[in-house]
Amino acid sequence: MGTVRIQVEHDGNSLSLESEVPISISEILERMSIPASTVLAVHEDTIVPHTSVIESDINLELIVVSSGG
Repeated sequence: MGTVRIQVEHDGNSLSLESEVPISISEILERMSIPASTVLAVHEDTIVPHTSVIESDINLELIVVSSGG
């Protein structure tokens, strides 16, 4: 298996990550120092659980979750 490339859109920024092994969305967030409780991961207009494992190149969008009121 080759390198998995993950393109992440977050807060108006586009970031790229690479992983030599399958990686969960939780691990991606950890690498980016983004608390998992603050964002939703979206792929092709579908919310993806943070437990999902990425095994091939993907584009993800991180939507900031607002809390409080």
